[in-house]
Amino acid sequence: SGKFFSVKLPSPLAAGAKARVSVEMVFTHVLQPYPTHITQSEKQFVVFEGNHYFYSPYVTKTQTTRVKLASRNVESYTKLGNPSRTEDMIEYGPFKDIPPYSQDTLKVHYENNSPFLTITSMTRVIEVSHWGNIAVEETVDLKHTGAVLKGPFSRYDYQRQPDSGISSVKSFKTILPAAAQDVYYRDEIGNISTSHLLVLDDSVEMEIRPRFPLFGGWKTHYIIGYNLPSYEYLYNLGDQYALKMRFVDHVFDEQVTDSLTVKIVLPEGAKNIHVDSPYEINRASDELHYTYLDTFGRPVIVAHKSNLVEQHIQDIVVHYTFNKILMLQEPLLVVGAFYILFFTVIVYVRLDFSITKDPAAEARMKVACITEQVLTLVNKRLGLYRHFDEAVNKYKQSRDISTLNSGKKSLEMEHKALTNEIASLQSKLKTEGSDLCEKVSEIQKLDGQVKELVLKSSVEAERLVAGKLKKDTYIENEKMHSNKRQDLVSKIDNILDAL
Repeated sequence: SGKFFSVKLPSPLAAGAKARVSVEMVFTHVLQPYPTHITQSEKQFVVFEGNHYFYSPYVTKTQTTRVKLASRNVESYTKLGNPSRTEDMIEYGPFKDIPPYSQDTLKVHYENNSPFLTITSMTRVIEVSHWGNIAVEETVDLKHTGAVLKGPFSRYDYQRQPDSGISSVKSFKTILPAAAQDVYYRDEIGNISTSHLLVLDDSVEMEIRPRFPLFGGWKTHYIIGYNLPSYEYLYNLGDQYALKMRFVDHVFDEQVTDSLTVKIVLPEGAKNIHVDSPYEINRASDELHYTYLDTFGRPVIVAHKSNLVEQHIQDIVVHYTFNKILMLQEPLLVVGAFYILFFTVIVYVRLDFSITKDPAAEARMKVACITEQVLTLVNKRLGLYRHFDEAVNKYKQSRDISTLNSGKKSLEMEHKALTNEIASLQSKLKTEGSDLCEKVSEIQKLDGQVKELVLKSSVEAERLVAGKLKKDTYIENEKMHSNKRQDLVSKIDNILDAL
């Protein structure tokens, strides 16, 4: 059994003549982790199963099979024909006069700590506007398909030991088009601020760091989007338009995509749609998409494809016709909407809807507004301590005192500003006669104790780095401070819940 392809040569091959043909085949999910479950400290081993012979409907006169591995650590491999091995390379053959459709299982069990990332599902939406912009948004479901993590995950060991979780994924790089702008990276919680953007001459390189490292069996979900100038991708001759964009774009190196859905949203009024794809795709029924100022909806091309790799990053061309007079539709709708709005305002200001004001209700609303501001500021102030903890951890790793001093200075300045704002709101609550003033005062006292513990931790970190404090003592003290701090923060949270 097999899949057959035909190759068309540039010119007919005469009897006795030779032609050199290079065939590249890319397989997905053929490396299976073995063992299937590993702990955080263990290395990842995989099993590769293939064919010793070149699978062909023709007789193969001579053949050599070379297996290039990801490491030198090989547990076992098949020994057909007395193969030779040099570090990370195993060579089988040469084999002579191999019959057609010959198969013999090749099996290699070796260490491979490469990040086994798989895009299990991806939706790519391309929205075309004739006003000069193309918006691209990709919704990605990512899974680490390597050996599943067995046992607990220790963040402490992960940061302290370089080889802890060696097969996990901390971050990866996504290459965006050179003209990409207004890039965003978020998930259901909100914007993810751990990404970094590097603008190069021929591309925009984005380092994506998930909220947590990915171990085997772990998943993440995120959305990335950006805008492109339409003049680089959209061409027209009169009312004839052609959109040329990639069907799938780069997500990470050597990417594997199990399932891809591409939606191309064309301008409202686009007709006679025709798609030219570089390879076979599954075209679904067109849909309609409604957005601002649309009346009868924008046509949406929907296409699906499974089992994609990096070699599928190729352009798709969408041809359609569009009457340029329809571009006036939205501006006219805006003018009409403003006309109706102004007319409504003119009528409204001439009518009297006055009602008796309730002073007590206004006072309650004012107190509720002040309380909401206090909640926001207190949570923001607690966040300062988490940022300072990161600065302390960086200092312990780099031993750069300027990092710690900078973090401490930033903490003091921002903490003072937030504390003053909360004190000002506390005074307003007191003026309104609210009993919440006392609870805010208690929060201020508890926060002072939290800050004192945070600064103590930084001082002990300095002593640890300077060699004035033993590591065991530091860990014990840090655990004690952490417990006290958690108790104080819990008390603050309880008070906030009661506000």
